[in-house]
Amino acid sequence: MTFYALLGSERIRARFEQLPPALFAALLTICAILPYCLATLAFGTFRGPALGWILLLAGAVSFWYILLPKKPAADILLLVFMAAVWIAALFKLWYLSPYPKLYLPVLGQLMWFRTGLFAMLCIRRVQGVGFGFWPSPREWKIGVVHFAIFLPPAVVLARLIGFAGFRLPSGWEKTTLLAIGTFFGIFWVVALAEEFFFRGLLQQWLTAWTRSEAAGLIGASMLFGAVHVFYRAFPNWKFAVMAALAGIFYGLAFRRARSIRASMVTHALVVTTLKVFF
Repeated sequence: MTFYALLGSERIRARFEQLPPALFAALLTICAILPYCLATLAFGTFRGPALGWILLLAGAVSFWYILLPKKPAADILLLVFMAAVWIAALFKLWYLSPYPKLYLPVLGQLMWFRTGLFAMLCIRRVQGVGFGFWPSPREWKIGVVHFAIFLPPAVVLARLIGFAGFRLPSGWEKTTLLAIGTFFGIFWVVALAEEFFFRGLLQQWLTAWTRSEAAGLIGASMLFGAVHVFYRAFPNWKFAVMAALAGIFYGLAFRRARSIRASMVTHALVVTTLKVFF
C-alpha cells in the first residue's frame, strides 16, 4: 500500500524517473512479489509456482518498455495483456485466502494496477493524464455535474433493458457509512485504475490516432463496456451496456477537466449509487 500511495506524489515519481529505466523496472518487479511473499508466508499459503507466475507477469509489465519501443502497437498490446490477466481472475488462484472474510486476492489486484501505472507514468512517461489521488475543487465539480447528467439516461436505459430494481435502503446511518466507504474504496482503487487505463490512456490515444474527440470517446466507452461483460456471470450484457453508457460520461468528464481525477469522481459516484440503491 505504501508503494501504491507513492504514485500520488509527482515529486517522488520524478525521482523514480531519474533512475536508469532497467533498474527501476527491476525494482518494480521486486516490489510486485513482496506483498505475496509476506502475506502467504504469514498465513501458510505460500506456493512456489504461484510466486513464479506473479514474478513472470509483473516482470513482463515492468520491462515492457525496456524491451519494446514506445509506440502505439506496444501500447495497445500492453493494455490487452493487462486486461486479459485481469479478466482471467488469475490472482484468485494464487493469493489463497486463509479465512472467508480475508480476501487476499486484492493484494494481487493492487499489485497489478500499481505495476501498470508505474510502468506507464515513470518508464513510458505518458502525458495529459492528470493522475492523482485528490481532485481540485474544479475537478470535483466537473465530476459531480457529469454524474448528475448521467442519471436520467441511465434510469431510462436501466428500465428498458431490465437491468436492476431500485430499492430504498433501510437505516440512514448504516446507509451513509456504506456510501462513504464505498465511494472512497472505489475512488482510490477501481476508479483510479480504470480511469487511468480507459480515459487517461485509451481515450487519449484513440483520439490522437483517429484525430477525432468523438471517436476516442465512443471507442474507449465501448471497450470499457465490453470488458464488463465478464462481470460476475458471463455474458453479463446488461451490465456491459450500462457500463458503456457510464463510460461516455466518464469520458466527457475527463475531456472537460483534462484530468482523470474528474472522471474518477463521476465513476465512484455511479458505483456508489449502484451499490446503495440497486
